Amino acid sequence: MEWLIAGLLLGMVGVVLHHILRLGPSGKALSGGLVPLGGELDAIYNPIAQEIETQATILGITLNDAFAERGANRQEIAWHVVRLAVGEWGRLTELVIGLQNTLARHVPNTSVLVPVRKVSSDHFKSRTLTDYIRLYEFLDQVLFSSKLRFSLQVRMLLRACTLLTKELRLTCREGELALDSSREVWNRLDYYFHDFDLIAKETLLAFRALLACQPPEGVQVMAEDLRTLLEKGVRVSIPATEQ
Repeated sequence: MEWLIAGLLLGMVGVVLHHILRLGPSGKALSGGLVPLGGELDAIYNPIAQEIETQATILGITLNDAFAERGANRQEIAWHVVRLAVGEWGRLTELVIGLQNTLARHVPNTSVLVPVRKVSSDHFKSRTLTDYIRLYEFLDQVLFSSKLRFSLQVRMLLRACTLLTKELRLTCREGELALDSSREVWNRLDYYFHDFDLIAKETLLAFRALLACQPPEGVQVMAEDLRTLLEKGVRVSIPATEQ
């Protein structure tokens, strides 16, 4: 009899956990890999993801050219190319921050549980972001609400993007004035790009997760917000969703 009771209790626990770890009627898992999207949601996600990835690739190529000029001891040309990279960085920053602000606006309208992917300071290279994200990791441990943790993560990504852009511009301004070719300065440029690329990728993962949790009316509003964002001088457009 005892083993029967224990079996029934385990079965009840399993059912409860099954419902807790789902997103509701859609039955999408909250953890383990990318959150799956349907055709309509993919049509919203893919254009902005492709635009961010394209701009990040262009930025990386431009910075690689600057490193090549520096390696050839052409410091003035190297810093001229870095200046071009700063322009590319600014365009990408505008898009990434625009997406982050969109996410922040739509989190309060999400009634179902929002999946949270933990961002680790171990993955970053710059001292600025490593120290900042350690603070985020501490705050994340004391929040139990998934929605609050998601909101904290979006704010962290936004602040990290702003901090990194400020550090990059300061380093580039000082480096170009002195035509600095030191390993320390150029390592910082490398670290800044690595961290910025990571922030952009984490923002896309957060976007994908939140999009999967939106009710139908929320999807429509988010699609309109993102269409406006993409129309500001970028190369792809987002299709209208089906009514």
